[in-house]
Amino acid sequence: MTSGNHHAFVSGPKREFECDFAVIGSGAGGASAAITLARAGFRVLVAEAGAWRAPEDYPWSMTGTMRDMFHDWGTLVATGDSIIPIVQASVVGGTPVINSAIVVRTPGDVLASWRDEHGMGDVFSEAAIGKAQDEIEVELQIQETDWSVVGPTADDMLKGFKILNREVHPIIRNVAHCKGEMQCLQGCKQKSKQTANNLWLPELIQQHGGTILSCAQVDRVQLDGGHATGLHGYFRHPTTRKRGADFKVVARLGVLVAASATGSAPLLERSGLRSPALGKGFRGHPGAGVVGVYDRPVDMHIGPSQATASMHHRLDHGIKLEHLSLPLELFAARVGGAGQALMSKLDHYRQCAMWVTAVRAEAVGEVHQTWWGGRSVTYIPTQRDLERLRYGSKLLAQAHVAMGARAIWPGVAGMPAELSADQLDLFDSAPLDNKAWTWVLSHLFGGCVFGADPQRAVVGPDLHVHGVRGLHVVDASALPTTLGVNPQHTIMAVARVTAERLANA
Repeated sequence: MTSGNHHAFVSGPKREFECDFAVIGSGAGGASAAITLARAGFRVLVAEAGAWRAPEDYPWSMTGTMRDMFHDWGTLVATGDSIIPIVQASVVGGTPVINSAIVVRTPGDVLASWRDEHGMGDVFSEAAIGKAQDEIEVELQIQETDWSVVGPTADDMLKGFKILNREVHPIIRNVAHCKGEMQCLQGCKQKSKQTANNLWLPELIQQHGGTILSCAQVDRVQLDGGHATGLHGYFRHPTTRKRGADFKVVARLGVLVAASATGSAPLLERSGLRSPALGKGFRGHPGAGVVGVYDRPVDMHIGPSQATASMHHRLDHGIKLEHLSLPLELFAARVGGAGQALMSKLDHYRQCAMWVTAVRAEAVGEVHQTWWGGRSVTYIPTQRDLERLRYGSKLLAQAHVAMGARAIWPGVAGMPAELSADQLDLFDSAPLDNKAWTWVLSHLFGGCVFGADPQRAVVGPDLHVHGVRGLHVVDASALPTTLGVNPQHTIMAVARVTAERLANA
């Protein structure tokens, strides 16, 4: 075993590195592919734009997390006929560092669609994805949420949906020895969350001689004569944003792109890739929450951020329903208002529980680079998507009332700010207007999708980018459909299957 290196922000002359495979991005897909290739004996380099944060140094506040670990303070939004915030991390380990650690196996209907409708054959068969997910579940200590540490908000949703005769279950998570401190979204300071920055990436360096560049912004992939041969970029200071040394990476066997569903397509555009499908097929699971106000403390600050879910209506209505506890800073933004009206709502924080609808949306958008080098995301949920959200929101309100909520805060423009138990039918006439709902977009797909047709897909069934040898995409941007479930387990498995095929080629 050979020890490798971690290079954080550096200034001075240009740095040059060599490897077998270069991986751009260290999130669910990038880290999974990197460790798979490293274990197979290849020299692997990972370039990550974010900083490597030690769990003991994670901020306590959500504001601090947005400053240190979100992509550009969380200011990226999808635009269309409304503005929808996009939740993404910029940190070694990627978005799993700041998500709720939810793990769901890839549904069979999704894999069948990739096979039959996108021409991927048996590349991502149930057997192949299942094997990868079996391995990942052992490595990341996947387990059902420990109910001894959950708070009342999760327990109430579990009981409320049982009263409504809907399927409901404790969430499966990549968490060991959870302390229930509600720090999932800020980064788990207790190291309970089993993420790549705590497991796979240290292994990459310490056991396999790998190299990690953090605070390393990749400008472009080097494309020579139809082959990907490396990448170019520069170091950027994590707090001052000062530009540091330029760097060049020579990758002998190939480049794997995992810069996220909003970053991979713009990166390949900057690199000069010409594909009619590049930036197309951007999809997501937009969602919104409903707040129940109780006469008793339900204490969102106790337990994991998410512990209960229902997939009862995944197929018929295209929705997944979840409990979601928010830190006070995010809750204040969610309930809205200003001055005394806002403070009056926040006085009830301990009596409030928020449950959310995630929509398996049919909307399809685009993601591209801007002329100034940023990212532009265009995405407009359809009327059918709004109908699904409205249905789920009413169901959440009914479950709140079943558990004794004295009031409902729907958070929808055009509806009363507060509903009583006998006013829930007002959801049936809630406006089908994107601007009326407090959407958030957190599960993202597409932009560099795989498929057999190079007019409609960027990555072919051979797992190379159409027309370019040695160039691969191993993050959510490659997924051609939504899933209807949380995506990190699928992303990790797809990346592992891809990396194994490359290792065995």
